[in-house]
Amino acid sequence: MDNRAEVREFLMTRRARVTPDAAGIPAGPGRRVEGLRRSEVAALAGVSVEYYAKLERGAIAGASGAVLESLSRALHLSDAEHAHLLDLARNADGIPASGRHRRRASKSGPIRPSLEWALSSITDAVAVVRDQRQDLIAFNDLGRAFYSPLIGDGGRVPNFARFQFLDPVARDFYPDWDLFADMCVAVIRAEAGRDPHDKGIQDLVGELSTRSDEFRKLWVAHNVRAHGSGKKRFRHPSVGELTLVYEELAVTAEPGRVLLIYSAEPGSPSAERLGLLGSLAVDDRARVSPPAG
Repeated sequence: MDNRAEVREFLMTRRARVTPDAAGIPAGPGRRVEGLRRSEVAALAGVSVEYYAKLERGAIAGASGAVLESLSRALHLSDAEHAHLLDLARNADGIPASGRHRRRASKSGPIRPSLEWALSSITDAVAVVRDQRQDLIAFNDLGRAFYSPLIGDGGRVPNFARFQFLDPVARDFYPDWDLFADMCVAVIRAEAGRDPHDKGIQDLVGELSTRSDEFRKLWVAHNVRAHGSGKKRFRHPSVGELTLVYEELAVTAEPGRVLLIYSAEPGSPSAERLGLLGSLAVDDRARVSPPAG
């Protein structure tokens, strides 16, 4: 990915998003732009117009942390957007986001036994591990049952983004498909900013940009976000609609991989349905497992 183009388009889209009113600037008559002018961003950030114009052309190498912090405040960047700007600046300077070359997660290799045991110990919640390329690489029994529409017959490594944009089933599985689609692309954009040389991410973006009009439109918006935690609705083919909360935890021993845990509010209808799905998963496993002895 072209770092200068990424910086240019990110700053331009963020500038266009901030209204004069939100920035505390009188709009005045005859204004031709909805967002801020370059001169206004420069004034808010405390830099010269010429210097900000240089940054917006993509020449961000060498920009100080103080300048980037001021620029983030001027553009009302979220924490995730500020982190993305720092990643773009580090990559322009040739410095990986972690300060050292990132040890990339294996795309298809087996997970460590201890991580597999940890997943298996989680029995009342959906627990899965994904990597920075959105591949679903491990799951507990309930995770396998929950994500059965995505996992399919196991012929290919399941991928959240490919499922989201290329499988029609996703629109049934995700009742809030538009929201999920925007979140999915924003997470991939943030990952691409952290490691722009990751060929797996490049290939994924290229494939989805070619095959999905929706992905292509969202990708050029340059939105970024961290998954973190929150609430989502699902419509599972076996148990119906569920509202689950999620927590995303970094697997620090394997950079790029994260553990996602989905659970339901105790005593809620979603908890009952998740419990039913767990029972169905146990029954399915019993049917396919050979008897002992």
